[in-house]
Amino acid sequence: MPADLSPAPEAPLAGHGAPEGLSSEQAHARLQRDGPNALPQDRSIGVPALILGVLREPMLLLLAGAAALYALLGDTSEAVLMSASVALVIGTTVFQRGRAERALRRLRDLASPTALVWRDGALTRLDARELVVGDLLVVEEGDRVPADAGIVGAHALSVDESLLTGESMPVTKGPAGTGADAAAQMLYSGTLVVAGRATARVRAVGARTRIGTIGASLSAIPVERTRTQRQLDRLVGVFAVLGLAACVLVVALFWATRGNFVDAVLAGITLAIANIPEEFPVVLTIFLALGAWRLTRLQVLVRRPPVIETLGAVSVLCVDKTGTLTENRMSVQALAADGEQWTAAGPAPPPAAFDHLLRLAALAGEPVPTDPMEKAVIEAAGGSHRPGDGAIVQRYALTPQLPAKTHVWRPQGAARLTVACKGAPEAVAALCRLGADAHARLLAEAARMAAGGLRVLAVAGTEVADDGQAMPASPDGFDFALAGLVAFADPLRAEVPQAVAEARAAGVRLVMITGDHPATALAIAAAAGIDARQATTGDTLAALDERGFAEASAGCNVFARVTPEQKLRLVRALRAAGGVVAMTGDGVNDAPALKAADVGIAMGGRGTDVAREAAQIVLLDDGFASIIAGIRNGRIIFANIRRALRYILAVHVPVAGMALAPLLLGGPLVLSPVLVVFLELIIDPACTLVFERQPMRRDVMRLAPRPAAQPIFSGAEIARALVDGLAGLAGAATAYLLAWRAGLAETEIRALAFTAIVGGNLALLALNRDERGFGGALLADNPAFWIIVAATSALLATALYLPAVAAVFRFSAPAGWMAAAAFVLPSAAICATRQVLRGFRRDAASG
Repeated sequence: MPADLSPAPEAPLAGHGAPEGLSSEQAHARLQRDGPNALPQDRSIGVPALILGVLREPMLLLLAGAAALYALLGDTSEAVLMSASVALVIGTTVFQRGRAERALRRLRDLASPTALVWRDGALTRLDARELVVGDLLVVEEGDRVPADAGIVGAHALSVDESLLTGESMPVTKGPAGTGADAAAQMLYSGTLVVAGRATARVRAVGARTRIGTIGASLSAIPVERTRTQRQLDRLVGVFAVLGLAACVLVVALFWATRGNFVDAVLAGITLAIANIPEEFPVVLTIFLALGAWRLTRLQVLVRRPPVIETLGAVSVLCVDKTGTLTENRMSVQALAADGEQWTAAGPAPPPAAFDHLLRLAALAGEPVPTDPMEKAVIEAAGGSHRPGDGAIVQRYALTPQLPAKTHVWRPQGAARLTVACKGAPEAVAALCRLGADAHARLLAEAARMAAGGLRVLAVAGTEVADDGQAMPASPDGFDFALAGLVAFADPLRAEVPQAVAEARAAGVRLVMITGDHPATALAIAAAAGIDARQATTGDTLAALDERGFAEASAGCNVFARVTPEQKLRLVRALRAAGGVVAMTGDGVNDAPALKAADVGIAMGGRGTDVAREAAQIVLLDDGFASIIAGIRNGRIIFANIRRALRYILAVHVPVAGMALAPLLLGGPLVLSPVLVVFLELIIDPACTLVFERQPMRRDVMRLAPRPAAQPIFSGAEIARALVDGLAGLAGAATAYLLAWRAGLAETEIRALAFTAIVGGNLALLALNRDERGFGGALLADNPAFWIIVAATSALLATALYLPAVAAVFRFSAPAGWMAAAAFVLPSAAICATRQVLRGFRRDAASG
C-alpha cells in the first residue's frame, strides 16, 4: 500500500501551492474600473451606412432619377410621391437589413469565449469578457488564452504564438525560476495552448493586451460569399444588363413612335426597374442571418451562417458517443480487482477491498478533477481517496499511440514516489507486461463489462525511489502492477432514440466514431437505434489499404478505438463516396476532421477552443437531438429561400411584361415608376415576412437529403418560375386587352391592368409558399401571409376607389365586377397552367 497522499484539495496545479484567486467583490470592482475584457470590435453597421448601401443599388438610383425628372418637369405631385416612395423603399430595406445585422451581432455575442478562473476559492468557468486584472487563470491544451497573464505554474507548456509573431513553431513557456526569459514567462491573449497546462495571473485585459495594442479583432463572424451568393449575383447581373438594354430600346422605340422624349425616358426607367430582381441577394443574406439566429433557440450556434445551405443536405452524420449520445454524467458502476467484483446497488460505497484500486485511479486523475470519470472515482470513494499533500513531479499524457494517462507523485514525507496509471485495458495490460493467460482474462472481463454499455478503464501502479534520477521517457519505463478495472455508466440521453429514428427516416446515415471499447460502442449504438451489427476498430482500419478503408467506411456504422488521424480519413472517405458529411468533435485533435467535413460541429460545453474555432456550428447543450433539430431547420430554411427566390423571379415577369407590352401594341401605358414602387412594397415584405416564417412541411424529415451539387436555384427552378410568371403575364395581358378593346378610358384600362398585376402577385405569393396547390396554400398556417393579403387589398382598393389617391396614380374607378374579374384572371391562368403541366408530367411518368 502506498504512503498517504493527501494533497491540498484544490491546488490549481499540483506542486504550486494553494490558489489566491480574487473574490467576487474584488472582481466586480476591477471590472467597473477597467471595463470588460473585449477587443475593439468592427463597428456595427449603423442606419446611415445601411442607407448609403441601399442608395447604391441600381433600382434606387433609377427611382431617384425618376423623381428628379418629375421635379425638373414641374410635376410636383409626382415628384413628391416618387420621393416618398423612395424613402419608403429605403426604410423597408433598412429595417430588413437591420434585422439581419442585429441577428449577426447576437451570434457574435453568443460565440464569445469562456475562461476557467479561481474566484472565491473555487474553480469557475465564466465569460472571458468578465476577466479582470489579478484573476488566477487556468489554461490547458486546446485553450485560446483570453488575456495577457504571467505564468505562476506550468507543466510541459507549449504555446502557438503565430497570431502575434508569425512564427509557426510552438514556444515553450514556464514560470520564473525555471530558466525562462521574461517573454517565456507570459501568456498573451489570442495565443493557443498546444500542449501542457498552466496557471497564470492576469496582467492586462481588452485593448491593453498585446494583441489589443496591435488592433486585431478575433471574434468577428466572417461573412463569406458562397456558391449560391455568387450564382445569384450573376443572375441579378444578367437581368440588370437585360434591363439596361431593354431600357435603351424602349426609350428609342417610344421616342420614335410617340415623339415624347421625357415620357420615353420614364417608360425606359419603369421597364428597367421592373426587370431587376434586386431582392435576390437581400433575401439570401436576411434568411441566412435570421435562420442562424433562430437555430440558437434550439441550442445550435451557427458561427458561419452560409453553412445553413449545407446543413439541410447532410446525408452522413458522424457522432462521438460520450456526451453527445450519452449524458456525460459518469458514475462508477462496477469494479474488478484481484478476482473480486463489485457492482453498484444503491448509495453504498464499494467495500474496502477496492480501496487500492480507487486510490490509484484517483492519483491517475487531476488534483482538481474536471473530467466526469475522475469526478466519479472521487465520488465512489466517498472523497476519502482524493490526492493528498503531495505534488505531481511528472505527467505522461494520453496519446493515440498509448491511450493511457500516468502521474508520478511525490507524497509528503515519503521516501518513494508513487506512479499511477489508468487507460484502455489493452494499453494498461501491455504496460503491466501480463502473461498470456492474465492478459486474456483481463480483456475478457473488460469486454464483459463493456457489453453492458459501460466505459471500462484499467488501473495500474507502482513505486519508485525518489533519488533524483531522470524519469523514463514514457510510462513503458516503469514496472507496473495491475490494480484492476473500473467501469463507468454513462446514461443514454432520453431524447436520442427518437432523434436517431427521425434522422434515419430523413435518409441520414448515422456513424458512431469513438475511442471507447467496441463492445461499449455497440451496446450504446443498439440502445440509440443506430443500425450496427459489428464495430470496426482503429487497429483494423490501420491495416487496410485505401480500397479496403473505403469499403469499411461504406459498410460499417460503428468505429471504436479510433485515433484522430483515422477520424480524418473516415471523413474524407465518406465525402469521396458522395456523402455530405457532418462531423462532431470536442478535442484539439478533432480539429482537422471538423475542418475536413462539410459541416463541422463542435461541443459548446466540453469542447476546446480549437475545436470550436475549426467548426462552423457549436452545440450549446452538446446534445445529439440538437444536431437533428439543426438538420431539420436547415432543410426548412433552404426550402423557404428557394420558395422566395422562385417567387421573386416569377413576379418580375408580369411586371416587366406589362411595362413593355403597351409599347409593342401601341396601347395606353399601364405602369409608371411609382406603380412599380407600389409593387416592390408588396414583394419585399412578402419575402422577408411570409417566406422567412413559412412553417415546415410535415414530411420534411421523410424526404431524402438533396444532392450536394444541387444549387439552391437550379435551371429547373428558374424554368418553373418563368412559366408561372408568363402565365401571370398572360392573365394580366388578357385583362388589359379586353379593357382596351371595350373602349374604356385610359385611366380605367390602367386601373384594371394594375389590378390584374396585383392579383397575379398575390397568387404567386400563395402558390410559391406551399407545394400543395392553391387550396393547400390558402390553408397553410402563416399569419404573415394573410396580413400581406389584407394590407395589399386595402391599399389597392384605396388606390382604385378613393378619388384623391386614384388621381395621383392616374386611375379611374372601374366597375366592381370588372375589378374582381381582372384580379382573378392571372390566378386562374397560373393555376390552369400548373394543372396542364402536372398532367403532362403524369402522362410522361405513366408512359
